[in-house]
Amino acid sequence: MHLVRSAQSPRWVVRAEDGDRALPAGFSLGDALSADLGHFRDRLARAAEPVEPVTPAAPVDADTEVWAAGVTYRRSREARVEESTEPDIYQRVYDAERPELFFKSLGWRVRGHGETIGVREDSTWDVPEPELAVVVTASGEIAGYTVCDDVSSRSIEGDNPLYLPQAKMYAGATALGPGIRPAWEVPDPYDLAMTVTITRDGVTAWSDRANTGQLHRRLDELVSCLFAAERYPRGVVLSTGTCMVPGSDFTLLPGDRVEIVIDGVGTLANDVRPSREIVSPA
Repeated sequence: MHLVRSAQSPRWVVRAEDGDRALPAGFSLGDALSADLGHFRDRLARAAEPVEPVTPAAPVDADTEVWAAGVTYRRSREARVEESTEPDIYQRVYDAERPELFFKSLGWRVRGHGETIGVREDSTWDVPEPELAVVVTASGEIAGYTVCDDVSSRSIEGDNPLYLPQAKMYAGATALGPGIRPAWEVPDPYDLAMTVTITRDGVTAWSDRANTGQLHRRLDELVSCLFAAERYPRGVVLSTGTCMVPGSDFTLLPGDRVEIVIDGVGTLANDVRPSREIVSPA
């Protein structure tokens, strides 16, 4: 099953093989994540009323914090070394005890399945970053998984690592969806096949595949570091890094379509637009 937020109304549903069942009015992801894993399971178990299938929106509340990890796969390290004017930084962080973690977005800015993602006009090299994201309770337990596209400007980050916020945080730079797969329904998060396909003018412009077994860090390690000096009373989403990175001969263009599939978690598909054309709800 999946926990899905409706794009048509302020309601959440639990989606299973037998259809969508509405959660009580007033349900929020933040409340469901506000305690431990048992509390989360209890809140999802309250879905009862069958409803017509909803169109999924980004599976977060407006105030949900989304964070991300970087250089957690060998291929990501190699790509960052290739693009950067300061390659030693990425070599060192890959092997360091402390992972790279950075703030990515607030929930109200996050794009959902079927919505548009953006590329900056002041960037010359832009890529999707397909990632497994973990949904974490206030107690620090992994409650579920979703698909993330951590859209990035490689040209801006490559110019100077201190430009990371500009390379990672702008309109349309974060997409999540289509829903949240509960952690107890994913037997092994370190054995999930992942694929990405970018379509341009009706043909495949770039594609790749990987497996979460290639992850250099443990998921609980990343969560523990995120919680080391901060608390998240309404839970948090943490994207765990990518190993599917196009080379320097490819950049995202407006009109492209990005489809990311993580087996057992879901499919996230988004069309690309200039970031200035993307308007998030206030």
